Amino acid sequence: MKLRHHPMGMDCCVDRRKVVQGLSGLALGGLSLAQRGKKRIKLAFCSQLLCIIPYEVAQRRGYFAEEGLEVELVYARGGAQALQFLVGKAVDYAATSLDAALQAYRQGAPIVRVLSTGRLPLFALAAGPKSTVRSVPDLQGKTVGISALGNADHVLLVYLLKKAGVDPRRVQYATLGPNLYEALRAGHVEVGMVQEPALTLLKEAGGREIVNLMDLKQAQAYLGGAYEFMGVAVRREEREARLGEIKAMARALEKALRFVHAADARLIADTLPKALIAGGDEERLKAVIQRYRKDLYPTSVRIDLEAARRVAESQVEAGLLPPSFKVESLLDLEVVGATG
Repeated sequence: MKLRHHPMGMDCCVDRRKVVQGLSGLALGGLSLAQRGKKRIKLAFCSQLLCIIPYEVAQRRGYFAEEGLEVELVYARGGAQALQFLVGKAVDYAATSLDAALQAYRQGAPIVRVLSTGRLPLFALAAGPKSTVRSVPDLQGKTVGISALGNADHVLLVYLLKKAGVDPRRVQYATLGPNLYEALRAGHVEVGMVQEPALTLLKEAGGREIVNLMDLKQAQAYLGGAYEFMGVAVRREEREARLGEIKAMARALEKALRFVHAADARLIADTLPKALIAGGDEERLKAVIQRYRKDLYPTSVRIDLEAARRVAESQVEAGLLPPSFKVESLLDLEVVGATG
C-alpha cells in the first residue's frame, strides 16, 4: 500500500480505500467464519490515527478474536461519515468522537453510545513562531485559525475561551480547513487549533503550545477535567440483541487500552498496520504516542459521565445544542457501567 507523507495530519496519510481492502482481505482469509465460530461485525471509525490505536491494537493482537469476534474495521472519512454508515446499516457499530455522535443524534440518528476509548480531544491551541500570544486571555482582539465554524476545534475553542473568562465575540475566526500548520508557520495567522503531528512540527519551527488539551493535567486546568472523545455507538433498536457482542467488544478494547498504557510506544507503533505509518515520520509518530498514550486513553471503556457532560456543555455554549439538552439521552450507562 502506497501512502503519501503529509506533515499536517496523520489521517491525511492513509490511502483508506486500500486499507479497507487490505483489512477486509485479512478478515476473510483462512478458515471460514462458521469454522471459527466467531461473530462477525463491522465497525466504522473516523480515520485520525490517535483515535484508531485501541481498535487496531485489539485487532492486531487478537483481543477481538479472543472474545469470539471477527471484526472488520472500516475506515471512514471522519466521524460524520462513520455515523452515516451506521445509520444506513452498512456497518454494525461506529466509533467516533462524542461531538460527532451528538450532532448526528441531534439530527435524528437513532443511535446510542455504549463504550468509551478516548478521554481527551485531539487538539491544542498553538502559536506560530512570530506570534506574541502567550495565554488564552491574549486572544482578545486576535484572529484564531480553525478548520471550520461549528467543527469540533471551533466548539472547543469557544468553550476554552468561556472557561478562561474571554468573550468569544471578541475573537475573530479564520476558517482554514484541517491543515493549519503552514499558515501558522508562515505567520498568516498567529494562533490556531492544531493536532499532532502539526503541533510537534510547529514547535520545532519555533512556535509554542498555549494550551494542549491532549495533556490530561492541562485539560483539568483549562476545562475542569476529562473531555469525552472517542467511543462506540450502535443502532438503538439493536442494543438488546447485541448486548453479548457489545460486552465482548468491551472486554477486547479494555485489553487493548491496558496494552497501550503498559507497552512501549515503539511496540504500539509496530502493532499498527504498516499502511498507516509507511511514508510518514515513524520516529515522530512514536514520540507522539509515547507522550500522549496515558493521557488520551482511559484504562476502562466505561463512559465518564462528567466528561461527556463537558462535551455537551461546550456544544450548548456554541449554540449547537439547546440549553435543556441532557447528554444522558444519548448514552447507555448500563451495558458496562459508567464513571463520574
